Amino acid sequence: MVRVHVICEGRTEEMFINKVLARGLIPKGVFLFPSLIGKPGHKGGNIKYERVETDVRARLLGDTAAFCTTFFDFYGLPRNFPGKDEAKNYGSIVEKSVCITDALKERLASAIGSEPLRRFIPYVQMYEFEGLLFSDPEALAAGINQKDLYEEIEKIRRGFDSPEEINDSPVTAPSKRIGKLFPGYDKPVHGALAALKMGISQIRGECRLFDGWLKSLEALSGSRGIQDG
Repeated sequence: MVRVHVICEGRTEEMFINKVLARGLIPKGVFLFPSLIGKPGHKGGNIKYERVETDVRARLLGDTAAFCTTFFDFYGLPRNFPGKDEAKNYGSIVEKSVCITDALKERLASAIGSEPLRRFIPYVQMYEFEGLLFSDPEALAAGINQKDLYEEIEKIRRGFDSPEEINDSPVTAPSKRIGKLFPGYDKPVHGALAALKMGISQIRGECRLFDGWLKSLEALSGSRGIQDG
């Protein structure tokens, strides 16, 4: 059994892990334990580096047999977050992802120590959790119970090489695009429902960075891969 603490940005990510990701990993012997960043009872959000350091330290030093990972949106990170400002100098999402995760790990290693950080797998979603949902426009429309929006969602998807490329403007971020089409969008509930509709395999096939993160988690137990539960 491999335990992995997942520090989540908000309820959307926490529910996605509980309802979608965790069930595919359990048969592989990898157990995910998601929790919102900050003190128990906090609503999440406000991803300041200091709060991340506190939570990672608690997970790695308080449970020395477990691993720890993060599930934050690049879109919501403040400019002074390690690597965030530097990432703007890169054009591709891969380069931006490497920039910010390397910077975060380096900063944490200097604060916590390099040995505990061997059990840390940093992950920052490009550019936002809702980007994953554009992996299957038909399933997204069905998941939010708005099947008539399929063509509009498909049109947005066709405008980018990958769902992870859908940008991080306050107006055009993935969640803003969905909210504009469907003002009743409830991030935690509809996000999980849509992800369940499309399945992890579909998302992995469309989102290379997300797929890379899951491969890192799978490698912890030597499993062959997360499949749809």
